[in-house]
Amino acid sequence: MTRGNQREKDRERAQARNQKGKGKDDGLTHEQRRERDAKALQEKTAKKAEKNASGGDGSSKNKSSSK
Repeated sequence: MTRGNQREKDRERAQARNQKGKGKDDGLTHEQRRERDAKALQEKTAKKAEKNASGGDGSSKNKSSSK
């Protein structure tokens, strides 16, 4: 039982798909990426703390159930 060139074509397709997904490399070193992520996290937590301090967390859930 031969499969012809199906196996080779599938390998070519898989290789093309894998090359397309390699776009996650942003050209940063590990240290630069770590600093960028830490800064983004600090901004996020500051924004959340500011939102909580201004009178609530913004959720619409009613935690006290009254019947």
